[in-house]
Order: sequence, then C-alpha cells, then structure tokens
Amino acid sequence: MSNLHIMLVQIKKEIKFKTARSSGKGGQNVNKVETMVEGYWHIKNSNIFNDDEKEILLQKLFSKINNDGFLMVKSQTERTQLANKDVVLQKMIAIITKALIVPIKRKPTKIPKGVIKKRLDDKKKMSEIKISRKKFNQND
Repeated sequence: MSNLHIMLVQIKKEIKFKTARSSGKGGQNVNKVETMVEGYWHIKNSNIFNDDEKEILLQKLFSKINNDGFLMVKSQTERTQLANKDVVLQKMIAIITKALIVPIKRKPTKIPKGVIKKRLDDKKKMSEIKISRKKFNQND
C-alpha cells in the first residue's frame, strides 16, 4: 500500500464528519437531504504524526485552524453525502501533505569570472559605441 492510502485510512478514523443541507445542486432533494459535509480533524490529538510534524502543521495551517484546534474542510459540490465525504478527505490529505513538504534550501552560486569579464567588456563596447555617436562641440 502507498503512504497516501495509509494516511487516508488513518485520517479517516480521526476525522469527525458533520452534515448539513447543501445550497448547491440537487434538484427536488435540495431542501430535505443533508449533502454538505464538513470534516473536523484535531491536529494536537492526532496519533498519525509526531510532535515535530504536528508543530509544522499548526504553524503552516494556522489560518485554517479554528479556536478549538480543529482543521475544518467542507464540501458541497457533489449531489451525494458520500461523494462530498470523499472530496473532504481528498482536500484534507492535500492540505496536510502540502504543509508537510519541506522546501529545499537554495545554494547560492558564485558567478564565474569569465561571465563577469564578458559583461564588463560588453558594457565597455556599448559605452564606446554611444560615445562615438555624440556630436562634438567645438567649444569644449
């Protein structure tokens, strides 16, 4: 099994789902079927990640976490509750995996001496061309 599938199964156990009436499409069922799904996942109480990963998630997802410490994701795009539940899971996994990616630090490189010399030579040539275009004033 892939890591994504394992994470999906584990997170699915820890997410609390809540349903409500969706404002989206659904035809005649829109006023009586609760198809909107909200998923709540408490980062600090999770058994999936270690303390360092939890800290990274809390820092990077600060704006998406409510006052109670839950990461909340909702979906009302699909017509069925089950489909919206799957969308919530996929969104949650995408947010978490994106937050856990550590960016690679850039190694500053030196500019080769040949490149610097060529640039300065080109500047000199351009300067000489522009000087040669000037009209000479006899008063100077």
